[in-house]
Amino acid sequence: MENVKGNVTRRDFLRTATTGVVMLGLSDLLAVRAFAAPPTYTGVTYLTPAYNDLFPPIVAFVDRLKKNPELMKIDFFDSGTLVKADGQVSALRAGTIQFMFHTTSYITRNYPILGLLGLPSLCNELYRHGERIAMETPLWKLINDTLAKDNTFMLTTGGGILEPEYIWSGKTKIGSLADLKGKRVRTVSYEAEEVLKPYGVGGARIPSSELYLAVQRGTVDATLANISTIMGRKIYEHVKYCYKLPMTGFSIAIFFQKDKWDKLPDKIKAAFWDAAREFDHTYAAGINKKFYPEQFWPKIQKLGIQVFNPTPAELKDFEEKSRPVWAWWKKQIGEEIGQKAIDLALGKG
Repeated sequence: MENVKGNVTRRDFLRTATTGVVMLGLSDLLAVRAFAAPPTYTGVTYLTPAYNDLFPPIVAFVDRLKKNPELMKIDFFDSGTLVKADGQVSALRAGTIQFMFHTTSYITRNYPILGLLGLPSLCNELYRHGERIAMETPLWKLINDTLAKDNTFMLTTGGGILEPEYIWSGKTKIGSLADLKGKRVRTVSYEAEEVLKPYGVGGARIPSSELYLAVQRGTVDATLANISTIMGRKIYEHVKYCYKLPMTGFSIAIFFQKDKWDKLPDKIKAAFWDAAREFDHTYAAGINKKFYPEQFWPKIQKLGIQVFNPTPAELKDFEEKSRPVWAWWKKQIGEEIGQKAIDLALGKG
C-alpha cells in the first residue's frame, strides 16, 4: 500500500507540477501580450466640426490610422478639448501629445521657416502651385531640414496652402488700400502684422476661437482671415465687406517631434505616411478647387457681403511694399536658407 500510495502521490505531484508549469506559461504569455499591447498615439486639433470644409478630411486621416488596431491605438481630441491652439506646441514638446494638426500662421514665432507660407504676394504663388510644397518635394525637405533644428518634423502641409486671407469689415467699410489707414485689424501671423505696418494699420493678434466676440464688440475694425474662418466661426454675421487682396496665407499641417518620429516602428511610420499621402493629395486641392467656389463664395454672395477686388495699381503697390517683409523674414532664418526657400516657392530651382 505504501508503494501504491507513494506512486499515486508521485503521479499527482507530476500532474500538479505540469499544470503549474502550463499555468505559469500562460501567465507569462498573458503578461507578454499585455506588455506588447499596441501603443497609443494622441493627436489634437483646435478646429471644430463647425469647419465643415477643413474638419472632415482631418477626421478621415484619423479614421485611416484607426484601420490598424493591431499596430496602434489613436486618441484624437478636436475643438481644443485637450489643449488650446496656443498650447499645442508646448504639449507636443512635452510629449503630452504625439502629433498635431496646426495652422502654420499661428506658430511662425515657434518655427520661423513656416512664415514662408504666409509671405505677402508669395502666398499667392503657393496657393496656385500647391505641388511645390507637397510631400517629398525639395521645398518640403528644406522646411523639414530647418525644423529639425527645433526637433520638429512636418509630415504634410495638406498639399499646399489654402486660399489667401483677405480683409473683412463691418461697420467701417474697407474696400481699398487707402481705407486701411488708421484701422485696427485682426491678424494671426507676424508676417501679416509686418506687411500692414506701411499702411498705418494697428495689428491685433486674436485666435479664431475669440474672433467672433472681437468682431461683434468692435474690438477690431476689420479682420484678416481666410474664408474658412469667416464661415466656420460665423463671422459672416457681423461683416458686410470683403477686400479681396491676397495678403497672406497658411496651411493646416501635421507635426511630430522629430526624434519621436524617427524612432517609430517601421509599420507604424508606414501607416502614418500612408494616411498623410492621402491627406496631402486631397486636402488643400479639394477645399480650394471645390468647396470654396461651389459652396462658400456663393453663400457670401447670398448673404449680400460686398466684395471689392484690388485694382492693378493697388496690387503693384502692395507687391512693392511687401518685399521688405521678405527681407525681414529672411533675417529670421538666415539669408541663404530664406532665399532658397523663396526660390523654390516661386518654382525656381
